[in-house]
Amino acid sequence: MAPIEVIDLTKDYGSVLGIDSITFSVEKGEVFGFLGPNGAGKTTTIRTLLGFQSPTSGTATVLGHDMTNESEFLDAKADVGYLPATPKFDDSATGTEILDLHASIKGDTRREELLERFDPPVDRPVREYSTGNVQKLAIVQAFMHDPSLVVMDEPTSGLDPLMQQRFNEFIHDEQQRGVTVFFSSHVLSEVRRLCTRVAILRDGRLITTEPVESLLNRSGKVVHLRIGGTVDQAAFDFDGVHDLDIRSMRGTQVETQLSDERDSDLKLRVDESDGTETVTDVSFTFTGDVNDLVDAVTPYALREFDVEEAPLDEVFMQFYGGEASA
Repeated sequence: MAPIEVIDLTKDYGSVLGIDSITFSVEKGEVFGFLGPNGAGKTTTIRTLLGFQSPTSGTATVLGHDMTNESEFLDAKADVGYLPATPKFDDSATGTEILDLHASIKGDTRREELLERFDPPVDRPVREYSTGNVQKLAIVQAFMHDPSLVVMDEPTSGLDPLMQQRFNEFIHDEQQRGVTVFFSSHVLSEVRRLCTRVAILRDGRLITTEPVESLLNRSGKVVHLRIGGTVDQAAFDFDGVHDLDIRSMRGTQVETQLSDERDSDLKLRVDESDGTETVTDVSFTFTGDVNDLVDAVTPYALREFDVEEAPLDEVFMQFYGGEASA
């Protein structure tokens, strides 16, 4: 039996329908991404799956146990790790005391290994922790009893980029060990690196469940070019180019723009000493053949060439018809 089986699960709060007859399954050893904008029903689903609230109708089993049967579900909980979106701990307790409490309930066979890997300052009281350190402590407590299923809600929130990378490598290692991971996220690059399949919610309804590569191919890439000289719009009139925007400016205008955009990653060096070179900014979403993109840019003097994953809200827009807000 699959670690998670959900059939027609519904949670009706009366004034709000949290989730509406959703059905999906998560296979053993799978990293399953649960995606959707705020208010789509992700956290409601997680809380219902973990038995924190009862469903209005429908069924769900976790590790083969009926989560609506409290006594039966207790057996499953011992083998489930949980990382909430906003971890809360007693801020007067030290990290060690927090972990000791969790260990007394569910064990801590991997505690030292995880502390070495994520290094939260366990000797200090939680009230002195940064957001990132709270998240690292929560990761340790979620995995330290070596669960076979881990449920996570926005797992890398608050982590710095290096720690995010360490966490992603850790999840990959856990998958290789056969651990099943179910998590919600707003970070498409994280989803791309970690997930086997993804499900997308809209207003409590399941819109699609598909392999992550299918989702990424659907969403495309965001391309930003800065080109020396002028560019004709027809140069980028080929299959796969969407929302094309072309803007030309003189070198002195570019320098002013960059000085105003202090958080920008753009770093243009105008080649001509008098600062009068014309440059053109080109941006678009690309879902076509990468070879066509290379052919299109080859004739030009490139100053910048950035290709990024499409923001997750743009992926949502393709499913939500312009109504989504992440």
